[in-house]
Amino acid sequence: MSAPGELRRAIRLPHATALVVGTIIGASIFVQPSEITSRVPSVPGVLLVWVAAGALTLIGALVTAELASTFARSGGVYVYLTEAFGPSLGFLWGWAMFWSMHSGIIAAIAVIFARYAGQLVSLSPLGTRLVAIAVILVHTAINYRGVRQGSRLQTAFTAGKLLAVAAIVALGVALGGRVNAHFVGSAAPAAIGARDFFSGLAAGLFAFGGWHMVTYSSEETVEPRRTIPRALALGTAIVTLAYLAMNAVYLYVLPLDSVARSTRVAADLADALLGSGGGNAIAGVVLFSSFGALAGIVLTGPRVYLAMAQDGLLFRWCAAIHPRYQTPHRAILLQGLWASVLVATGTFRALFTRVVYTEWIFFGLMAIGLMLLRRRATVQRDYSVPGYPLLPMLFVLAAFAVVLNEVAARPGETLAGLGIVLAGLPVYYFWARRGLASKAAP
Repeated sequence: MSAPGELRRAIRLPHATALVVGTIIGASIFVQPSEITSRVPSVPGVLLVWVAAGALTLIGALVTAELASTFARSGGVYVYLTEAFGPSLGFLWGWAMFWSMHSGIIAAIAVIFARYAGQLVSLSPLGTRLVAIAVILVHTAINYRGVRQGSRLQTAFTAGKLLAVAAIVALGVALGGRVNAHFVGSAAPAAIGARDFFSGLAAGLFAFGGWHMVTYSSEETVEPRRTIPRALALGTAIVTLAYLAMNAVYLYVLPLDSVARSTRVAADLADALLGSGGGNAIAGVVLFSSFGALAGIVLTGPRVYLAMAQDGLLFRWCAAIHPRYQTPHRAILLQGLWASVLVATGTFRALFTRVVYTEWIFFGLMAIGLMLLRRRATVQRDYSVPGYPLLPMLFVLAAFAVVLNEVAARPGETLAGLGIVLAGLPVYYFWARRGLASKAAP
């Protein structure tokens, strides 16, 4: 049992694996695989993109697993970047997380939840925002009271999501024979170049987003050096199989052009197989899945802000741990407040779409950091990534190729997003020089 003033270790392998799976599988796989099909208009090409995205995510998970076995402190990517390159790069990760990447995804998923709730109960635009804020505050309250409650909720919803995926796949296989033709390609096939493939891959990687978040809660994980690597490998493998099965069923039943145009592809699949009432059932699935994804995302983020505060890179009061619930309660409240502000003002979309691609710059640097840390004789690890150094190098090249492709495709938006991230540098140096936050006492 953890002592007062310490985080409580309550996350075991099933909960950690559920955290990986449940955080990744949000609403996108049920709503909009069209992001890939519109960029890669080929049935084999679409499936290849999903395989590549899953493989790249798995390699990233293995890289992260080695780092998690080396540094068992909460904070995940922030800790790994800080250990490898110094506090300035770690600060930039936390800066981007709070202002846009992590808080933005919380806001985005909450809005998706509210919009699908509006299909079941009529909601005005204001009502939609209020529902989105309410679901953020519900998860904030649950996680405020304890990591055990949050992880159990995450595990239950992850099990439900996997059952929903299995049901949709089974439905497609059982009733898909009614469709006249299967795996129908585009009516206007076009040549697919490297830029198209990497654009599709970027969209696929977004659908796999969140795989690294389990590392944020290392200090609340039982035997983190063993549990987190296993959860990362197992969780990403489960998600990859689920995504491939879902997309195979979509393309088995619906023509490629229909998938590319759709903004509610799982509902279109249900309508094709069950009639017009099928879409309402899928709305319930999306509500369930998005609520479950929020459980994991709201749980993990505050652990990064806690680590930053302990390092003196955030206000000292953010390092406080609740004496009864043993949670970083102030960091949890701060995250919930800012995510709610992003929903209320509607600014999350502009921030998030500009900054999210920069996540892969940090991931590439994280893999480089692993190779640098391998050279330090004092650094000990309990797990080693297989295929070293080939797999980490492949991950670095692929991550930076995706980033460069995004910059070439959308230079204005992406460079603006990079500017938002780099704006954290003067803040970091001002903070460090003026001593605005003293390092929190242990």
